[in-house]
Amino acid sequence: MPVPSLTLDTTGLHCPLPVLKAKKAIKGMKSGEIITVIATDPASYIDFDHFCHAAGHILLEYTEAEGVFTYKIEIAA
Repeated sequence: MPVPSLTLDTTGLHCPLPVLKAKKAIKGMKSGEIITVIATDPASYIDFDHFCHAAGHILLEYTEAEGVFTYKIEIAA
């Protein structure tokens, strides 16, 4: 059975808005689900790394291609 997931596009938004929008979206998700966040803010990696560490979520994957950053985060309990 596939893990439910959500994709959140925050392109064009600057810190801290991508993390704040992700935090709001995560409130409606369950432990083990995956949220994929797409961002264009170069500082977003620092924000998402800190957010995941502080909230207990797992940053499964981080990629960057042509100024677009993609984060796959597994929701903690």
